Amino acid sequence: MDAFIAVIDKINGFVWGPVMLVLLVGTGIYLNIILRFFSFRNWIHAYRCLWRGRDHQSEKGEISPWNALMTALAGDIGTGNIVGVATAIAIGGPGALFWMWMTALVGMMTKFSEILLAVKFREKTPAGNWVGGAMYFIKNGLGKNWVWLGTCFAIFGFIASFGIGNLVQVNAVATSLQKSFGVETWVSAILILGLVSLILLGGVKRIGAVAGKIVPVMAVLYVGFAVLVILMNFTEIPRVFMWVVTEAFTPTAAEGGFAGATVLLTIRMGVARGIFSNEAGLGSVAMAHAAATTKSPLAQASIGMLDVFIDTLVICTMTGFAILVTGVWNTGADNAGVLTHMAFEHVFPNVGGMIVTCALTVFAFTTVLGWAVYGERCVIYLIGDNAVKYYRILFCLAAGAGCVMKLDTVWLISDTANAMMAFPNLIGILLLSPKIVQIVKEEVLKDPRFVF
Repeated sequence: MDAFIAVIDKINGFVWGPVMLVLLVGTGIYLNIILRFFSFRNWIHAYRCLWRGRDHQSEKGEISPWNALMTALAGDIGTGNIVGVATAIAIGGPGALFWMWMTALVGMMTKFSEILLAVKFREKTPAGNWVGGAMYFIKNGLGKNWVWLGTCFAIFGFIASFGIGNLVQVNAVATSLQKSFGVETWVSAILILGLVSLILLGGVKRIGAVAGKIVPVMAVLYVGFAVLVILMNFTEIPRVFMWVVTEAFTPTAAEGGFAGATVLLTIRMGVARGIFSNEAGLGSVAMAHAAATTKSPLAQASIGMLDVFIDTLVICTMTGFAILVTGVWNTGADNAGVLTHMAFEHVFPNVGGMIVTCALTVFAFTTVLGWAVYGERCVIYLIGDNAVKYYRILFCLAAGAGCVMKLDTVWLISDTANAMMAFPNLIGILLLSPKIVQIVKEEVLKDPRFVF
């Protein structure tokens, strides 16, 4: 067993290493160039598409464009927005936040492309499920010789859905509730099992409906409290902003409990944590958008790319600035995840930590719901509609068990599978990049409000 874990650990180090990060960022840059920086020039109209979702409605799909975005955000917004940002800054210094921004700006085009292809090449199953994602656009866009690549994506997605999308998240919830409120893990297990079962057994429509209500509320509340933390230290904002930008290109000196960081380490931490948070290029969220009741792949892709902006440029930025303006980033805390708690406690004594715990709990819970959709779609591709009910039952049971399990090995395997999803997804996007340009040009002719 030790030898197996050692092998997985080496694979994990590679798939989340420089090669993967260069591939993800490089693909985003390439797509921006061939699509003439479409995401930047059509950013405002993308919001119009979101608010006027009925203009693009069709009989195809299962959930509204809004609920599709909220389901995708449910999968995106999680521990990475709180713990991940804190870890990036604690190890890479303030400049890591700048590279998270750059990763998001580049990643918007990657996510746009994978959603565009997912909606264009989606299918309706015999049971009436609208399914899409990397496995389907590889199969339908590249042909039967590439089916094996789509199958690899589905297998990795299935594994990741149980690990990083379920067990790891509920374990974080149970641990946080026990530390902050004294709730026993077995009590959390029962509550989470019941809630997940109630929602998940209703299918993607119920998940979308729940996400459409919970995600906006939780995001606004968390950002609202973070803004208060920042405003209470508003005199530090200009200095911190300049700090973030300048230290993105210069080594960060050791200070307080901070060990110091090279520019390379700063870049790596910022890019890695940014991708972990917004999942641009991993191919996960495209599976949720493929179920949208939209007649326009371009409109849904434009809506979908907004989740990178919301996830990283809004929520992660608020977390990062809260940590930096309060000065807790260089305290040398043993666990970087507590930095966000410390920042909120700095402004809201005896309450700030509970606010962060509640946010982390809701973020992690909605991540479970989002990944349930992704895993279900992978199962449909691999086995068929009949396997869905068994997947849902197993997923619900896993949610209860994850609260009381030790997950070191599970985390390693699922984190590796999560990264491995990117390879088939990015290969499919790059091979279909001429098709992406063609689809965009055709859709722009139908809707001249877009600019190409």
